[in-house]
Amino acid sequence: MAVPEPQLETWSHQGAIAQSRDTYVTVKSVLEDVNSAYFVKNFHIRLQGSYANDTNVFRDSDVDIIIRLDSTFYHDAPTLPADQYRIFERKYPGTAHYGLPEFKKEVADWLRQKFGRIDVGQKAIFIPGDGRRRDCDVLPCARFKYYYRVTEEDESFADGICFFLRDGTRIVNFPVQHSDNCTAKHQATNSWFKPTVRLYKNMRNYLIERSIIPDGIAPSYFIEGMLWNVPSEKFGTSFENTFVETFTYIINADRSLFKCANGIHPLLGNTPVNWSAGNCQAYLNALRHLWNNWPNL
Repeated sequence: MAVPEPQLETWSHQGAIAQSRDTYVTVKSVLEDVNSAYFVKNFHIRLQGSYANDTNVFRDSDVDIIIRLDSTFYHDAPTLPADQYRIFERKYPGTAHYGLPEFKKEVADWLRQKFGRIDVGQKAIFIPGDGRRRDCDVLPCARFKYYYRVTEEDESFADGICFFLRDGTRIVNFPVQHSDNCTAKHQATNSWFKPTVRLYKNMRNYLIERSIIPDGIAPSYFIEGMLWNVPSEKFGTSFENTFVETFTYIINADRSLFKCANGIHPLLGNTPVNWSAGNCQAYLNALRHLWNNWPNL
């Protein structure tokens, strides 16, 4: 039996946003304080993740904030053709004396001074909520340039972020492109895209709560990316029709061709910025099981 339309509509609803907005405002004001050690550096702050993209659901808790160091940048210029890389080296000689490790330490020291107990993880700095604020993850990162071309006159690149895991693995992502592309998809689908993302996320949560799939198998970021690849005409009319049309397309498509919503990384793969094909398939199998066996799970 298919999941009924009223349940699907309920799952499409957005979670609470007021406390999340207030959390962002509070933490952002601390990060921008002129008394911090890093204030003299060039940086910018933005909200990212589900709350930034209006795809948050009631189970979402953490507010995700990026603070990006722009005083220096990381890059993939060595992958350019040799003649273009030589031009790049002439344009950007030398090595920066202040980089991401120093920046992350100063951000962590400042947040500890202002909020007390924090947890510095290998990716982000966790600030526990206090009743007025939600839990918050602050990601210190640096600007990253993903180069397409460098000439004497100009250069073309995708502007992103990067950070490093404790083992030295560099993680590169493009949150602005992700957000912009999701907004464009939402507009192209007559405002069906983001409610559909929330529907798929809440179905995932329902499956996790019943121990049908483990937590972490289908991160929100990848669900957004998966649905971003579905043609816009598959969304609309009703939530039942939208689920059937989008799910049918995804199941039958060559998902190895899917991109993340940033339009740059492949959606599926074996790196930290890709969704493993096995986890994606397990999630899709569980969705089909949920749909075919509702409400007897």
